[in-house]
Amino acid sequence: MSPDQDSRAWYNHGNTLYGLGRYEGAITRYDRVLEKQPDDFEAWSYRGYALSHLRRYVDAIASFSQAIALQPDFVLAWHGKGIAQAQSHQYEGAIESFTKALELEPEDPKAWYNHGNALVRLRRHAEAILSFDRTLHLKPDYYRAWYHRGTALAELTFYEDAISNFDRALMIKANCYYAWNYRGIALAKLKRYSEAIDSFDQSLAAKSHNPGAWYSMARCYIAQENLNQAFKCLQKAIEQSPNVYRTMAKIDACFKPIRQSLDFQILVLGRNN
Repeated sequence: MSPDQDSRAWYNHGNTLYGLGRYEGAITRYDRVLEKQPDDFEAWSYRGYALSHLRRYVDAIASFSQAIALQPDFVLAWHGKGIAQAQSHQYEGAIESFTKALELEPEDPKAWYNHGNALVRLRRHAEAILSFDRTLHLKPDYYRAWYHRGTALAELTFYEDAISNFDRALMIKANCYYAWNYRGIALAKLKRYSEAIDSFDQSLAAKSHNPGAWYSMARCYIAQENLNQAFKCLQKAIEQSPNVYRTMAKIDACFKPIRQSLDFQILVLGRNN
């Protein structure tokens, strides 16, 4: 077997292991390729993706950067670098990488989607909506893009528009529990509490271990002055995630009407006397 054939065999084996989710093994094979062919930008790039799957983002970024140095127009490397940067909370750098990927391949809906999500992380919601618009122009059935477009609209207090976006997401994926959750939150912002509770019920039907839905439902029942039901929902939230929702309930002014009750004191503050 010639050196080129040997490298190709290692490369193909690495890709097979990558496809099987055996990322450590894939990296070992890509490293064997790069020992003999250090200018193989594709091996550097797929090595970066394998490292990202293992959450070794610093190493992944270095691997993608090596691929880019060898082949500046390799779109997969720019996209992969952006993903690893976003996972490392390097959102400005991620936006730059996604922008470069989109210059090379402007019709990639996933790159526009990731670009929008990075903008959301920087609270640049209006810009993010434009990126999600591009995503949805290219892939109208991308329910996650409808969902994230909805959350960006909600952050800008366009709650009616946000609800319409969540509805579009749910038309595509009816059991998307987090879309039902955020839809409920938006309805509650509009003081449409009964509809919000229905939305949280749908979220819980899709995912039973769902403390956020229970907590938000408790807040709706407080607003409706149904204190008994509010306490039951808060209890469910704390049963499923005690540290998070005890802390939240302690400082949430919404629960003022039941804060002095013995049941609340025991459940949230741990007092029984």
